Amino acid sequence: MYKIIILIVIIGFSFFGLIDVHAQEVKLATFQETAQVFFDQLISGNVTASITLQSTSNQEIRIPSELEQKIRENERIIAVILTNEEQCVLGVQDDACILINISRVESEKGIFAIQDSAKEIGNSIIDDVNRVLDTNAEFHSVYIIPVGEATRELETSGVVSGKGTVSIVYTLPKEDTYSMYEKISTILIPSVIRESGGFYDIARKLSSEDNAAMTFSILPRENSSLYQLKLSVDYPGFSNYDLISPLEFLKTDELKRSNYFSDDFYPLNSILLVVILLSEATSVNEVNANIVPSQVVGGEKIPTDLTVDGWIFDPESGNKIDGKYLFGEKFSVSKNELLFTLGSAQLNDSSLLVIIIIVILAGGAAAFYLKGYKKG
Repeated sequence: MYKIIILIVIIGFSFFGLIDVHAQEVKLATFQETAQVFFDQLISGNVTASITLQSTSNQEIRIPSELEQKIRENERIIAVILTNEEQCVLGVQDDACILINISRVESEKGIFAIQDSAKEIGNSIIDDVNRVLDTNAEFHSVYIIPVGEATRELETSGVVSGKGTVSIVYTLPKEDTYSMYEKISTILIPSVIRESGGFYDIARKLSSEDNAAMTFSILPRENSSLYQLKLSVDYPGFSNYDLISPLEFLKTDELKRSNYFSDDFYPLNSILLVVILLSEATSVNEVNANIVPSQVVGGEKIPTDLTVDGWIFDPESGNKIDGKYLFGEKFSVSKNELLFTLGSAQLNDSSLLVIIIIVILAGGAAAFYLKGYKKG
């Protein structure tokens, strides 16, 4: 996700100088809401639905400036993560975790030197993190990501862990996800956002589902930090369907945007991304919603008018289908409107219970569309 956000920033700064006066009516807020459902027919056969709320403003996700600065000033810190995901690292089974992930230094030779240095960095901020999040995490271990081990993203960002990363692991008693999400979201998210509905309401409802998990991440950057609060639910064994109904996995009949965006035109702060990994090549067939007019810029399909609601599929065929739903000027979309089929399947309202998809609604992906944007 962070790679997308970097691209967004680059595109935003380079492109705003090129668009016409009318297009400047389009605004991009620091707060973004993301609905996400991941369907993997190729490997696991599972579907993962999630909602991500993220911001670079600590007024919208309330992390004290002193802690944020302390994290950023240590150049080795990659991420600070609170999660109740199962087995946050090897050796932790029934506890929630706070992970302080840092980059390795080549000059540190030997496992004990690496562990001592890492623990010193972790201990320098864990008390502050515990105080801000109202947790009582205690040191558990230092986990060194083995060379060649696949990155574990914990539903946040690819920079959270991977080759060249050391995790300082702190554990705390595991709460049920509903209680944990309610507590952490109340601490972090101001009432003006919580009371504005939108994807936040869906996340709260999903938090009581079986297999629900919560992750909060602080991802420090040079001049700011990205804060992400994600609620995800796994649905094992869903695969080989041809009718795509994203909202089935989000447990709602209607996807509503937050009223936090109601005072102006913020078309890129709520986006639905559907990614389908397939065991064999196929293509999008029938679509209930509009297909948004687009043009190809830098190898990517870009909408030519952000006031239009509907789908952009890029690609629309192959072993991976990638669909992005834009709300345009609308503030909600129904389950039926979001239906589409793959292959030779036909849309049929009586088939609503049959579903497949990967919906990855990344708030951060929104501004990506500023590239080549031209408002009609």
